[in-house]
Amino acid sequence: MADYSKYIWHNGEVIPWENAKVHVMSHVLHYGSGVFEGIKCYNTDTGPQIFRLDDHIDRLFASASAYGMKVDTPKKDIIDGCKDIVIANDLTECYIRPLIFYGYDTLGVDPKDCPLNISIASFYWGAYLGEDGVVNGVNVTVSPYQKFSYKSMPSTAKASGQYMNSLLSVTDARQRGYDEAILLNSEGNISEGSGQNIFYLKDGTLHTNDEKSSILLGITRSSIIQICKDQNIPVEVHNFDLEDLLVADEVFFTGTASEVTPIRSIEDNLISDGEPGEVTLNLRQSYMDIVYGRNSKYITWLSSANDKTTA
Repeated sequence: MADYSKYIWHNGEVIPWENAKVHVMSHVLHYGSGVFEGIKCYNTDTGPQIFRLDDHIDRLFASASAYGMKVDTPKKDIIDGCKDIVIANDLTECYIRPLIFYGYDTLGVDPKDCPLNISIASFYWGAYLGEDGVVNGVNVTVSPYQKFSYKSMPSTAKASGQYMNSLLSVTDARQRGYDEAILLNSEGNISEGSGQNIFYLKDGTLHTNDEKSSILLGITRSSIIQICKDQNIPVEVHNFDLEDLLVADEVFFTGTASEVTPIRSIEDNLISDGEPGEVTLNLRQSYMDIVYGRNSKYITWLSSANDKTTA
């Protein structure tokens, strides 16, 4: 990764990548006390454009609020920081990772005396689940690790420590030869992937779940729901179980890194004929047209990395 980027934005300053360091006794290293976002910037005909940047930073602040973090830095400064670090690293297409975390002071679980730090990295990252997965679909398994309940942790927050749940799931899946994992919630229904939301198509209607299934309310998820609305594709939001996925006509993941990725099989059971479905491919193409600035209807979802935010 260091080969791709030279700089990181840290507490308002752009510093060399190798100088971005924290103390080993920092609170975040011991307790996972950080919140973050994953944001994509695309190389469009009008230069580097960041997809739904404002929405991502809104969610970053909502995650911080869920954990009682008092962020003094204005949103617009972090928005501008995301743009600055893309330009500083001379990137036209990249992944952007803002992170708010507790630094070094006390080792007690209560971080009240620990300083709050903000860092933003940018670097090139290709297809998260591989180019073959995008074209042919991915093979997934049901994780033996249950998704934590939204009643025990705020699943709508994108918090560092919560991703240990995802780490266990995806590591187990790949050790068993699968591309990704699907997690069930405490009720035995489908929750999400280790870092993706899930949709399935049955008889012309698209289905997905919501926060009551202990999911992160994905920004790509909400984008796909809006695209479906605009294309008159019915979408129903409700709890569903594994059987619903196994008998579906199409199943796919959505996420900032995964974009729209078809699911080929679940537990070695092919979804339909095992080929990416027509609706999935259409939605992926629609999504890619939007993020690359080829659909003017959604141009407000893009923010130029070259333009600073006005107060």
